[in-house]
Amino acid sequence: MDIDLLKQANAERSARRAVILATDLETGAATLHRESDRRDGDLGVALTRAFDSAKSGNVEVDGRQLFLNVHVPPARLVVIGAVHISQALAPMARLAGLDVEIIDPRTAFATPERFPDTALSAEWPETVLTTRPLDAFTALAALTHDPKIDDFPLEAALRANCFYVGALGSRKTHAKRVERLVAAGLSEAEIARIRAPIGFAIGAASPAEIAVSVLAEIIGALRTRASRQMEAQA
Repeated sequence: MDIDLLKQANAERSARRAVILATDLETGAATLHRESDRRDGDLGVALTRAFDSAKSGNVEVDGRQLFLNVHVPPARLVVIGAVHISQALAPMARLAGLDVEIIDPRTAFATPERFPDTALSAEWPETVLTTRPLDAFTALAALTHDPKIDDFPLEAALRANCFYVGALGSRKTHAKRVERLVAAGLSEAEIARIRAPIGFAIGAASPAEIAVSVLAEIIGALRTRASRQMEAQA
């Protein structure tokens, strides 16, 4: 393996960016493919599937046998609001393999007793996200209903190109949110990425049911992110 390729791959991994090392099993020749690269043809399809699945394996492309060594950062879920939905969502998301963090400045809600075994910050999102910034492999779910708490992380998530951005609230509430985000300088296309009302429309009523709908939507966004990028390139 080319040492320079390994260094490039490690640099991408350190920056929490997805990368694939494709090795020709007959010749041993290797190529590096970043998720941000344009992907065309049969190889592009194979790379996209590998980025979406995050699984390494053999593929046949144009008569060649390739081994795709896939390096995808662990997905992170940042939940704004230590609410009842969050109490159900956090353990479900951990079981699904997501790194979970709850942020809520309201110390009466953000307590270890309510969120055992969960990374918890009883601080304002502005403070937390300065030291632990969002990125493209982060999902953000804003659940407080309070614009003083939700608006900053929503804006930060859109600017960081988080793979999922969702917000709790009615259509009327979201319309007012859109007005505030437009005033903050975000484009209509950026704001349209917010899933609101949050979660798949499954008729969820209880906090646990809403958590299921949110987690399903997050997983769907995670496992199709590379496909959506490829469609945007077309």
